[in-house]
Amino acid sequence: MRIAYFDCFAGAGGDMIVGALLDAGCDFDALKAELQKLPMKGVTVTAERVQRLGLAGVRFSVEVAEASQGERHLSDILEMVESAPLPQPVTDQARRIFTRLAEAEAKAHNTDVQAVHFHEVGAADSIVDIVGACSALHLLGVERVVCSPIPLGSGSVSASHGTLPVPAPATAALLVGARTAQTQLEGELTTPTAAAVLTTLAESYAPLPAMDVEAVGYGAGTRQGEVMPNLLRVYIGTESPEGQADSLIELSANVDDCTGAVIGATIEKLLAAGCMDAWAMPIVMKKSRPAWTLSALAAAADLDEAERIIFSETTTFGIRRRIVARSKLTRHFETIETPYGPIRMKVGRRGGETMSCSPEFADCLSAAEAHHVPVKEVMGAAMAAFRREHK
Repeated sequence: MRIAYFDCFAGAGGDMIVGALLDAGCDFDALKAELQKLPMKGVTVTAERVQRLGLAGVRFSVEVAEASQGERHLSDILEMVESAPLPQPVTDQARRIFTRLAEAEAKAHNTDVQAVHFHEVGAADSIVDIVGACSALHLLGVERVVCSPIPLGSGSVSASHGTLPVPAPATAALLVGARTAQTQLEGELTTPTAAAVLTTLAESYAPLPAMDVEAVGYGAGTRQGEVMPNLLRVYIGTESPEGQADSLIELSANVDDCTGAVIGATIEKLLAAGCMDAWAMPIVMKKSRPAWTLSALAAAADLDEAERIIFSETTTFGIRRRIVARSKLTRHFETIETPYGPIRMKVGRRGGETMSCSPEFADCLSAAEAHHVPVKEVMGAAMAAFRREHK
């Protein structure tokens, strides 16, 4: 699995994320071609090598003809992204990032998501930074993103709403569920755009994982930096077997006045919202009342939505959180031929050795219905075909 690890030793900006990925090997002409698919006029992108306190990096810049840019809301931006002929993974990631940023802005300013006038994300350069980051990751073949703890800085920053504390309110809202780093550096080290990208895409916040490093890139910000070079570092490589681990957040709530049907519907919504797993266990609470413990495993980027679902769908007044570490197999899909047609197999490996495999149930069910046989026959045929191919 190809991984990108963002080392935010001096913070991050949207332009710095793109610059770091360019420095790590993303082809600028290919990225430029992807960005030109956006229905935006009067926008020019450039990339140049610069120095920050003696260290070299790539400065990605967006020049905008202001007269060609109008006011934008979330619906306008999503329509722009979805109408562009971008690869589907890029579109999906960009949609998630813009939506989370819209929700953070709405929460910070106590307004409806669709009513937010984006003074930050609505700007053309922020749109290009977000779509550019997703496109660069796709061009590099990155399948997993991990991030260091994120430094925020201190002091205040000027915005359209006046002088705001650092981190800005939208940035602070985006950091719920993320891990921050203490720093003595002053100023806004991490922008709302960068916070939206990193907290949406990162699976975990940890030191550099065990990986076979293929490239290292540095993205430069606008400031020179007085104590620390204003750079963002990214490592690109493949996970080693020892690197198959991450951390998730386990949510749990005890509920004594919900029916099993409500609990089941909530579990379905949690899984649809991106939770890695969701489940319920029967328990007995005070006064011998029968109840449920509803639990879910969520990445930091999905934490807010998972909690919203639990609060809105159940009667609980509180949700417990705890960070859990997990080891996992390297997973990929293989398609094998069976008497009932092609079936995808999910294969798990550790250190190059196949540890587990299972046929994709949806494929087996479709094949069983098409051939009028029990689904267990198709699953058995798929396992037998896989064993024959791999001996």
